[in-house]
Amino acid sequence: MSGIVWLALDGVGHPQDAPGGSVWDQPLDTLRPLVDAGRCLDATLGVPGLPQSGTGQACWLTGRDAVRVMGEHFGPHPGPTLQRLLESEALPVRLAQAGARVALGNEYVPAYFQALESGAGRRNRMGCFPFAFRAAGLPLNPPGVPLLGATLGLPYARPWEGRVGERAALDRLIRHGEGLARAAAELDLLTLDLWFGDLLGHAGAPDVPGDALAAGRSYLRRVDALLSGLLGAGARVALSSDHGNLEDLRTKGHTLARVPFAGAGLPLGNPTDVVEAGQILAGWFGLAPA
Repeated sequence: MSGIVWLALDGVGHPQDAPGGSVWDQPLDTLRPLVDAGRCLDATLGVPGLPQSGTGQACWLTGRDAVRVMGEHFGPHPGPTLQRLLESEALPVRLAQAGARVALGNEYVPAYFQALESGAGRRNRMGCFPFAFRAAGLPLNPPGVPLLGATLGLPYARPWEGRVGERAALDRLIRHGEGLARAAAELDLLTLDLWFGDLLGHAGAPDVPGDALAAGRSYLRRVDALLSGLLGAGARVALSSDHGNLEDLRTKGHTLARVPFAGAGLPLGNPTDVVEAGQILAGWFGLAPA
């Protein structure tokens, strides 16, 4: 199977586990029906503590129980143990070894590469997705792909002002989705690491901050627009998340919420957790469980 676009959300729990008045409580004409028709997965894997991005994303990328490999939920960045797991079993690595065409569609600015170079030899600061693609020998900012910033046009930090100029931003994202669909037609897998939802989720507080709620809702509207462009141009799309966070802004930390696994034009099967769903992802490309 080829031409798949994987939207890997970070820190967005399933709407079924969100409180009233959450970021999900708004019209999302493309995103919400897709999520509602998909699967609602456990991200805790029976291990105490709050799920984290490092182990959660490694589960999706490898189809292995990375939490038990580590002995705990761990993140946000993969340390040596998870790095070894990703280097040997991550989906981009296995696909590249099989001769498949894969790309990470994130745009990385020069400051990102400067930070990696300045931190060389110290603790890894790359997330699982860029680490896995580099482990596969694949470049960041690949040529021929319309690159997308993970903030989807929102400012990185306060003030987010999510509603300012939003209509134009949504129109741009629809067109960007169409461009990504055209690029994906020449690939087997095109992945987008949409980590900004987790950053917004960490702005939560017991008295929900109004600006964080507005920005979180704006972010999901932007995901909705991107998805609309992708599907309108005929792309096959998978959507996932690694753990809960943004769906409950009453807390600044991660949550125990279940996470979405959705797809358009793809067989989702009947997974119950993020490990089983990672195995289904690999199965789309004819890869046996690692």
